[in-house]
Amino acid sequence: MKKSLTIDDLHVKTTEGKKILKGVNLEIKQGEIHALMGPNGSGKSTLSQTIMGNPKYKKTSGKILFFQKDIINLPPNKRVKLGIAMSWQTPPAINGVKLSDFVAKIGSKNINIKEADSLLDREVNVNFSGGEKKISEIYQIMALNPKLVIFDEIDSGLDIKKMEQVTKIIKKEFVDKGVSILIITHSGVILNYLKPNITNVMVNGRIICQHEDFKTVLKTIERYGYERCKKCNENHKK
Repeated sequence: MKKSLTIDDLHVKTTEGKKILKGVNLEIKQGEIHALMGPNGSGKSTLSQTIMGNPKYKKTSGKILFFQKDIINLPPNKRVKLGIAMSWQTPPAINGVKLSDFVAKIGSKNINIKEADSLLDREVNVNFSGGEKKISEIYQIMALNPKLVIFDEIDSGLDIKKMEQVTKIIKKEFVDKGVSILIITHSGVILNYLKPNITNVMVNGRIICQHEDFKTVLKTIERYGYERCKKCNENHKK
C-alpha cells in the first residue's frame, strides 16, 4: 500500500518564534483513516496547518512527503493541486457568493450530494447552522478531488443525528473511494462512526501514542484523561 503522507521528525515554530511541534512522526497509507487526539495546546491544529502550508508556521527541521514528493517548501495552493484538502474548524462566511458558484470556481462542477441541495443557492456559510457548515465544507472539498483530507474538529457542535449524517457522507464520498483521512477530534465520539485504522495521541508537540484500537484509546482517556499519556511522554524523553 502506497504512503500518502509521511512526516519525519518535524519541528515547527510560529513566526513569533514559539516552538510548537517537537519531532512529529506520522505515516498515513493510501486509504487509511487516522485520528489525532490530544489536550488543548498540544499541537494538533498546528500540525494540520503546517501540512497545508500556512506561512504562520515555519519548519525548523524535518520532512513532509506527499506520495514521496517533498512538499515542505510548496505554497498552499500547490499542495491543494497535488491533492491535499482540509475542512476548517470555523469556516468563514462569504457574503455575496453562492455556494454553487464558489464550488464551480474552485473545482469540479460534476459533484452531487443531496444533503447540499438546499445550500447551493445560499451565500457560502452565511447564517448556516453548524451542521450546514460541515456539509458545505465537505461539498467544497469534493470539488477538489483530493487524495488526502484533513478534518479539523468536524464533529464540534454536531448532535448525534447530524454526526451520523456527516460521517455517512465522509464514508461514501471519501473512505469508500480510497481517500486518506486525518481526523482531528477532541471528544473522540466521531471515531465510533468512522472507526480509524490508527489513533494517534499528541502531547506537548509530539505524537507519543499510536494504537490500532481506537476504543482502547478512548477508554484510557475517559478514565485517566491525558495524564497517563503525559507520563508516557515524560518517560519517552528520558
